[in-house]
Amino acid sequence: MMARAWVFGDNVDTDQIIAGRYLVKLDPRELAKHVMEAADPKFASKVRRGDVIIAGRNFGCGSSRERAPLALKAAGISAIVAESFARIFYRNAVNRGLPVLTCAGVRRGFKTGDKVGVDMREGEARNLSTGKTFRVEPLPDFLLTILRAGGLLPYLKRSVGKAGR
Repeated sequence: MMARAWVFGDNVDTDQIIAGRYLVKLDPRELAKHVMEAADPKFASKVRRGDVIIAGRNFGCGSSRERAPLALKAAGISAIVAESFARIFYRNAVNRGLPVLTCAGVRRGFKTGDKVGVDMREGEARNLSTGKTFRVEPLPDFLLTILRAGGLLPYLKRSVGKAGR
């Protein structure tokens, strides 16, 4: 199954990603049912595992809501490629194991529904519908290691386990 792009604009804040009224829910699957509701009310019912969000500047601004990247990941989002991220959202996403990649001008190169491929190792986001390729800022090795582990907690558990042997 091919990943699809979901395109959003600038300044998508954490309240648009997951509204405060849902933060009483702890189960990520419950959060996923309401993800991106304010930006696209049908998003949660249409998104598929592996899909990618393409966004403009300052994605994830607003509060330091850790459940925002958790809800996106639980909904099936495999990566977010944006022109820029709010710092706390970027860190929370990495901590949760959700790849976040920065790429100048990427939003103009996609429309919702385009087929998309993301290669973190090669540093590319590809619009497979148009054939355009975008260079993303490479992630440092230590962030790639955390993402491959599934997030910061799984990474630390493995690291502590290895150190205790």
